[in-house]
Amino acid sequence: ITQLQTKTARPIIRFTEAIQKICMIVVSWAMLLVPYAVFGLMAALLSRIGLDIFIGLGYYMLVILLGLFILLIFYMVLLLVIGKNPLTFLKAIREPQLLAFSTSSSAAVMPISMKTADEKLGVSSNISDFVIPIGATINMDGTAMSQCATTLFMAQAYGMELSIVNLLLLTLTVVGASIGTPAIPGGGIIILASVLQSVGIPVGGIIVIVGLDRILGMFKTAVNVTGDLTACVIFDKFFGTGLKKKAVE
Repeated sequence: ITQLQTKTARPIIRFTEAIQKICMIVVSWAMLLVPYAVFGLMAALLSRIGLDIFIGLGYYMLVILLGLFILLIFYMVLLLVIGKNPLTFLKAIREPQLLAFSTSSSAAVMPISMKTADEKLGVSSNISDFVIPIGATINMDGTAMSQCATTLFMAQAYGMELSIVNLLLLTLTVVGASIGTPAIPGGGIIILASVLQSVGIPVGGIIVIVGLDRILGMFKTAVNVTGDLTACVIFDKFFGTGLKKKAVE
């Protein structure tokens, strides 16, 4: 089309614009039906599982938050091992943590994380420029932990027992899937479907935790970003080239 003359290309462009508008209208109609579809899926699921699922959801949230807290403690222990002050570290990374919490996107926080690593943590720019982008892509510890917990929760909700083989398969699948999880809000839900399928759990159960995932996703992203910056400090400790500005003590 770009190679055609304006007069020749104009009808084609108008036709594609019309198709695009028609598609958007159809999508807008479909979106009007989404609340009813979600209600139907919830009703069908509750008819099989029962109202006790809501009590389970409360425990589910507590387990996820506890797991994320344990991950955070683990990062702080690593900092202590290399001689860094965890409290000073947490104070220095408040800005990227808050941004990660509000956006639920590791990719959106990348520029702030790199700036924090360089200016407040004293990490060599060579290291932060390498570690932060990779970490935002593959360092999804919080997501991996939550997907394991979610899979076990869904298995219990459906009354299914996972064998040792299933658990090993779950571990391998979650590790691989978390590496490929999009660094966007709700990206973990997209990958969770394949994780559930790998161990034979109905994917329809995801509808129960979709609403909770948006809330938990804020905490998971904050922990993931904390892990990225922790990795920066550790790499700088062992592989720094003397370009540090001011190390965190």
